[in-house]
Amino acid sequence: MQETVDARGLSCPQPVLDTLAMIVKMGKGELLVMVDTEASKENVSRAVQAKGWQVKKVDERGDEYHLTIIKS
Repeated sequence: MQETVDARGLSCPQPVLDTLAMIVKMGKGELLVMVDTEASKENVSRAVQAKGWQVKKVDERGDEYHLTIIKS
């Protein structure tokens, strides 16, 4: 089951903090993170990669970015 972090409308560093809290809770699996700024997209991507997770896909949907993040 895919978990979701909806960080749209939140200012940095909150999207990163929420995402990191979820990956700690999950341990492994697939996570969808929704953000609405380029800076949040980049910061979340860097933070999860530093924790050993992989950004599988980034979908740009208008003013939003949907990041699919995985760890096996």
